Amino acid sequence: MPASRPITEGLFDVEDGLPRLRVARCDRCDRIHFPASPTCPYCAHDHTSATLVGPAGHLRLYTVVKSAPPGYRGALPFGFGVVELDGTGLEVITRLTVADPAQLRPGQPVTLVVEPLFEDEGTAVLTYAFAPAVPA
Repeated sequence: MPASRPITEGLFDVEDGLPRLRVARCDRCDRIHFPASPTCPYCAHDHTSATLVGPAGHLRLYTVVKSAPPGYRGALPFGFGVVELDGTGLEVITRLTVADPAQLRPGQPVTLVVEPLFEDEGTAVLTYAFAPAVPA
């Protein structure tokens, strides 16, 4: 298996093949936020607890990015959107695995995936994204 590393430590975990986002839950107001941090962005309380969420969600908004943002090293075009993670109320701004707007719609079920974004000196750099859910 080729070497790989996450694009940034602490964004996601993969256990038993199931990707999950690392979030933090505020010990005071009980709201969750992503990416995880020790201070709550909602009430400024300085104690949070780490937890994992995902992988299921629903697409809220989407667009297609055709020009590379500064520092971006992945393929173009790429889908970009807002996903609400099921059962949490948390909305995450994220890459989408689909860049064809004809294949996307608001409310569409999506699932979290971890995939290579680019290669850095022979090492695959992994990131999270959301893909349309496969119908059961």
